[in-house]
Amino acid sequence: MVLTKLLSVCAAVLFAATVVSAAETNSLSPEAQKLQKLLLKIPSQGILFGHHESTAYGVGWKADVKSGAPSRSDVKEVCGDYPAIIGWDLGKIEHGSQNNINGVPFDLIRKEVLAHYQRGGINMFCWHADNPLTGGNAWDVKDKTVVRSILPGGDCHEKFLSWLDKAAVFMNSITNTNGVKVPLILRPWHEHSGSWFWWGRDLCTTEQFKELWVMTRNHLRSRGCDQLIYAYSPDYVPNAETYMERYPGDEAVEILGYDCYHYSKGNDREGYQKRMDTMLSFLTQLGREHQKPVGCTETGFEALPCDDWWTGVLLPCTAKHSFSFLVVWRNAHTRHYYAPYPKSRDSKDFLLYYQNPRTLFCRDLEKFSKKLEQKKD
Repeated sequence: MVLTKLLSVCAAVLFAATVVSAAETNSLSPEAQKLQKLLLKIPSQGILFGHHESTAYGVGWKADVKSGAPSRSDVKEVCGDYPAIIGWDLGKIEHGSQNNINGVPFDLIRKEVLAHYQRGGINMFCWHADNPLTGGNAWDVKDKTVVRSILPGGDCHEKFLSWLDKAAVFMNSITNTNGVKVPLILRPWHEHSGSWFWWGRDLCTTEQFKELWVMTRNHLRSRGCDQLIYAYSPDYVPNAETYMERYPGDEAVEILGYDCYHYSKGNDREGYQKRMDTMLSFLTQLGREHQKPVGCTETGFEALPCDDWWTGVLLPCTAKHSFSFLVVWRNAHTRHYYAPYPKSRDSKDFLLYYQNPRTLFCRDLEKFSKKLEQKKD
């Protein structure tokens, strides 16, 4: 019992030290600061719409890194504009792979991130990192000591730091012609409130998760990644207390995010709306208390099997809340897509969603950003 208490005290002291370290290295690049301030101001205008890997592929097509053609997007082909936010995945960067977990070349990601930034858009990264202890994928949860193994003193600590180094090199390589790094949202260790990833709730203690988060941020910052703003994004939880249970602190987080999906099983229409309303109700309050922007970092309804999902399901449960953005998942093929494409049954309804004055796409974001710049001048 005495040894257990002593170890607990040591862990608490160690975490407190890492949080102090996070505060000391918290300086953001001017571009990242600008992005954070922009996200705080967006709710006065509406809600930014985002789509994961929107310009890398869609239903029936894939982008070519060697092509000089303008970026293609299923969303743009339906409504005439790009999403305001495009999500990307760092998965497989840890191995130095040429392609990410979805088969997208990292050279293409670099190109498309810059193109989206130059048109006024925002880019956000998640990371489905493989299991550093077992060699399995992100969903390999057979061993409950993975997080412990990559923390300082663990057998895989140095290996994991080398993974972070690879991610840093890639993200730092995304620059404009003047060498300025593109500001990025990074949401590491997402959906940690569930237990389907090796960093999930049942796979590590609360303090281990917090230490993993702060270690990740500190190490990337030590490698020059001052262009990153971090989004904390658990899966659905029912209240603020559960949401904040593994929160690593205001010094280590810029965005309060969450993931929440509409599931086909059991006709979950009302259940989805209730979950979204619950999350947004307490998150917007937390956002005000902590002075952080709020975003739904993943959402959607796979294959959109109803004609009115955008205006009949999504819009009613989000329009009454003041928050910054929502991002739907990717368009892989006709059985796995979350945004409309020209022949999808929901495309007409999506146009109505697009035309709503509270939904903001890339051109809306660009105009608002320029307006803020003019005010500052």
